[in-house]
Amino acid sequence: MRILEMLIPMTIEGLKVTLGVFAVTLIFALPLAVVVALLRRSKNRLVSGITAGYIYVMRGTPLLLQLMFIFFGFHFVPVIGYSFSRFQAIYIAFILNYTAYFAEIFRAGINAIDIGQYEGATVLGMSKSFTFMKIILPQVIKTVVPAVGNEVITLVKDTSLVYILGASDILKAARSVSNVYSAFSPYIFIALVYLVIVAVLTKALTMIEKRYNYYR
Repeated sequence: MRILEMLIPMTIEGLKVTLGVFAVTLIFALPLAVVVALLRRSKNRLVSGITAGYIYVMRGTPLLLQLMFIFFGFHFVPVIGYSFSRFQAIYIAFILNYTAYFAEIFRAGINAIDIGQYEGATVLGMSKSFTFMKIILPQVIKTVVPAVGNEVITLVKDTSLVYILGASDILKAARSVSNVYSAFSPYIFIALVYLVIVAVLTKALTMIEKRYNYYR
């Protein structure tokens, strides 16, 4: 009982951080990913190459390392004259990391669209921007929802990495209570919290997938 009295308030506070990082990452990473995917497909080799390099670095290094580099690394670059706060570093690292992953998913979705649709839109006098926003993008979203859903669920679990910068997420709450009472039960409680969050997201993603499943 004493464990729960201490754990529940700390979990509620930690949940604010966990869901905050989750929400901010999705709000910024998803639209940025569409832009990065288009830049990656650019016919300009320089633009495409720089974008490919960014994606390679973000996907090729651990998110934990990226968090540490953005927060601690800039302290050793006095020329910049600015160091990020804890949450600025967290948001930037998560957004940059997940933008790269989402971008590759969107790029695959865009590549899957038949080129004939672009040609047909051109014949009808539609602009490239109108064609993409009104014809191509809705089909891409329909195609990539399952893959994006997997990354969204992974994002929930990755938020536990914010502990490295001292942020008080729900996992840190379990760790703190466990250290005080030398008990493992706080981790079980937090595992259940994660499962509830994932269950809610899975249900929401299923509804979104059905919403876009208009061809069946």
